[in-house]
Amino acid sequence: MGKSRARLFRRAPRAPAGPAHQRPGERGPEEEAAAELLEKLQHPSAEVREFACASISRLLQQQHVIPAFVQRDVVRCLGPLLMDPSLAVRETAAGALRNLSACGGFDVCDDMVTNDIMTPLVALLKECSTGLDANQLSPKKCRGMNKNYIEDIANEAINLLWNICECNNTALYIFNKEGCLEAVLHYMKKFATNVDLAISVANCLQAVTEDNPDLLSLFNASAQQILEAVLLCPESSMKHILLRTLIAGTIWNIKDTIPPGSLGSTVNAILKIFSESLAIDAGETIIHMNEAENNRLKLAVEAGTEENMSDATENCVLGEDDNMEEIPKGELRRENDISDLLPSDKWELKEVTALLTAQQTALEIIVNMCCNEDPSDDEWEELSSSDESDLFMENSYNEGSGLLLSPLCLSDEVNSAFLNNLIPKKILEKTAFPNSVALDICMHNPSWKPLIKKLNAVQCRALTCLQSILLVSDVDCLGGASALQSLAQHLSQLIFSKTELPTDTEFLEAVTSALRALLQTMASKNIPQCMTPEQLLALCEAGIQSSNACVRVNVVSILGISGSVLAKEQDTAETLKMIGKFLLEVAMKESSLVVAGEALDALFDVFADGKEAEEAALQIKLLPTLKEFQPVFRMRIRKEGKGHYSTDQLCVLDNVKMNLRRFIAYQETLGKTPT
Repeated sequence: MGKSRARLFRRAPRAPAGPAHQRPGERGPEEEAAAELLEKLQHPSAEVREFACASISRLLQQQHVIPAFVQRDVVRCLGPLLMDPSLAVRETAAGALRNLSACGGFDVCDDMVTNDIMTPLVALLKECSTGLDANQLSPKKCRGMNKNYIEDIANEAINLLWNICECNNTALYIFNKEGCLEAVLHYMKKFATNVDLAISVANCLQAVTEDNPDLLSLFNASAQQILEAVLLCPESSMKHILLRTLIAGTIWNIKDTIPPGSLGSTVNAILKIFSESLAIDAGETIIHMNEAENNRLKLAVEAGTEENMSDATENCVLGEDDNMEEIPKGELRRENDISDLLPSDKWELKEVTALLTAQQTALEIIVNMCCNEDPSDDEWEELSSSDESDLFMENSYNEGSGLLLSPLCLSDEVNSAFLNNLIPKKILEKTAFPNSVALDICMHNPSWKPLIKKLNAVQCRALTCLQSILLVSDVDCLGGASALQSLAQHLSQLIFSKTELPTDTEFLEAVTSALRALLQTMASKNIPQCMTPEQLLALCEAGIQSSNACVRVNVVSILGISGSVLAKEQDTAETLKMIGKFLLEVAMKESSLVVAGEALDALFDVFADGKEAEEAALQIKLLPTLKEFQPVFRMRIRKEGKGHYSTDQLCVLDNVKMNLRRFIAYQETLGKTPT
C-alpha cells in the first residue's frame, strides 16, 4: 500500500449531543434557557446584553445544550452583537460564538457560515486591526492592570475565525477574498507585549495557510518579515516557544513563496525551532512548575492574600461590583485551543500546557514534512549550498538535539555527521513513556490531570514521527544495522515492559506503525530482527482484538514481515505453522476486508519460498484452505466493496484477489514438483 499524503492529526468532527428526552411539544430546560437568553440579547441595556452573552457562552460549553440554541438561530442573534456599541458586549458575543464553533463540530461551523457569520466577523477583525494601536483601555482592572478591550476582542475573534476556517472551505474562501490576512498579520505585531494574542494568531495562520494556494501570493516580503521577527524573538518562556513553533509551521506551509536563495536557511531555521521545543524535558518541567505553584500558593497564604487565590475573572468582562454572572471555564473542547482558557492564577500550568502543545505541534509538522514530495533537483542544490546549513548542523549536533530531517532536506556532507546517531535524538526520547513522578503529580491534582492526555499525545506523535522518518530514510542515515536493532529493542520494551500488553488504541496504533516500518526496513536490508516469535505472536493476538482497523492491519503486516524472514532460516517450520494458522484465521474471520486482504498478503510473503515454508504449508493445509476460501473472498469484495471502501482500498483488494489466484497456482506447481 502506498503512503498517503493526506494531512494528519486534523480534528475529528464533533457531533453535538441531542437534547434530553421529552414529550413532543414540551419545552425542556435547555429550550427555556435558550429562549430567555436569546431574547435578552435585544435588550436596550448593554449590561443585560453582556450578561446574556456571558451566560450563553457558558452554556455552549455543554454539547447537549447546543442544539437548543442552534434551532433558535443563535448565530443570527449573536452575529450583529460583534459590532455592538459596547465593547464588553462585543467581547462576550465573540466568546460565545467561539465556544459554539469549538464545541459544535464541523456541522455547526457549516451552519454558522451559512448564517453569514463571516460578514460581521470580518468587519470586527478589520475594525479591531485599525484600532489596535489606539490603546483603548477600560477603567476596570484585570489582574491588576487596565484591560485592553481591543486586544481582548481581537483574541476572541481570531479564535472564532480559526475554528471556522479550519472546518469550512467557504470561510477560507472569504478569508482570502476579503483580505483578512493583512488584518491578522497586524495583530501579530503585538507579539512582544501580548503573547496570548500572538499565539491565537499563529494558530489561525497555520490553519489558513495549509493547502491554500490562493493565499500564497499575499505573503509578500513585508508579511514574511513579520513572521521572521517572531522566529527571532529571544524570549524563552514556554508560551514563546509555542509561538515560534506555530510560526515555523506557518512558514513551512508557505515555503513556495520563499526565494530559492533563502530556502535552505529557512528550512534550517524551522528545524532549529523544532529542536528547541523538543529538547525540553516535559516531565521535569511539570515537576519544577508544580513545585513553583505550591511555593507561590504557600507564600500567598502566609502573606494573608488568600483572596488572590480565588477564581479570577477569566475574561475580565465584568467589574467586581457588577453583581453579574461571569463565564466559568469548562472542560476544554479542542486540543490546541487551550492556553487562554486556563484560570489566570494558573500561570505555571499554562506554561506546561504551552510546552506540551509546542512539542505535539512540532512532531505533527515533522510528520507532514516527511510526507511531502521529494525535493526537486534545484531545491537539493540550493539546500546543499546554504552557508547556514553547516552552522546549524554543528550547533544541533553538539547540543545532542539532532537535525530532524537531515535525510530529506540537507546535503550528503551534513548527513554524514549523523551516521553514528540512531535517528534524531530528541524525537526518539519523546517516544518513551512519560515521567512517572510527573504523571503522579498530574493524577493527584485535578487542575493538572488533563496534562496526562497531552503527555500521551506527545509520545504517540513521536512514534508516528519515527515511523515517517523510517519510511523516507536509508539505513546509513539512521545509524546502520546496530542502531536499528537497538531501536527494535526500544520499541519492544515499550510494548512488553508491563505485565499486560497495552490497550490504549492511539498508542497501540502509533507503536505498531513504527514497529512495522522498522521491521520492513530491517528485512529489506537483511538485518537480523531481535523480537522473539513468542513476542510477535503475543503482540498480534492482542492487537487483532483492537477495535482500530489500523492496529489490526499493522500487527498482521508485522507478522508477515517477520514470518518471511523466518522462512529463510533453518528449523523454523513449527513457528511458521503458528504464523500461518494465525494469518489464515484472520483472513477468513476478519470483518474488515482491508485487514483480511492484509492477512492474505502476509501469507503470500511468509510462504513464498523456502523448504521450511513448504513443510509448514503442507502441515496446515494452506493450499486446500485457500482454494476453498478464494470464492468466498471474491464474493465479499463484490458484495461489501462498493460503498464501504475507498477507491484506493478497492484497488488494493483487487490486487490481493489477483495475487491470491497466482499464489494458489504457484502452490499447486510446488505439489507437482518431484521431491
